[in-house]
Amino acid sequence: MTYEDALSLMHEYVKNEALRKHMYAVEAAMRFYASKFGDDEEKWAIAGLLHDFDFEQFPTIPEHTAKGAEILRAQGWPEEIVAAIQGHASYSGVPRTSRMAKTLYACDELCGLIAAVAVIRPNKIMDLEISSVKKKMKAAAFAKNISREDIVQGAGELGIPLDDHIAAVIEAMKKDAKRLNLG
Repeated sequence: MTYEDALSLMHEYVKNEALRKHMYAVEAAMRFYASKFGDDEEKWAIAGLLHDFDFEQFPTIPEHTAKGAEILRAQGWPEEIVAAIQGHASYSGVPRTSRMAKTLYACDELCGLIAAVAVIRPNKIMDLEISSVKKKMKAAAFAKNISREDIVQGAGELGIPLDDHIAAVIEAMKKDAKRLNLG
């Protein structure tokens, strides 16, 4: 299975452009971390790209990730990718045992928060600073559906200081700013 296969699957299941952009953002962060950790960038990018592919059709707990896992397994996707995708939702009960799974969990909510902060700024993500993201993290009414606890826990599971994690994800998203409409 290739990145092109994953992209095709994502486009088949996801019609909402905002959700697609979120999935692209998580893909960018996963590529960054795969490179940093010396792992397979395409495999990690696929996990990031597909992590929410079932959400439009199966948005409820516990269907989200469970139905997607069924679809991915039926199509022959690697179990490491399937397990990482399931593990990005704590309610799935699937433990995050691989570095890829921990990274996907750590990047998911943070990408959403960074995008929400960037979209309201004049220069979007291009001059976004860690302090701006952390300030919005403290504002409970801002992007209130984004779990701050998951962001902090994700950085902890990766063993990376929160500020360093935020900086890394900002940089990863900057590299894909045009596709994310954040440039």
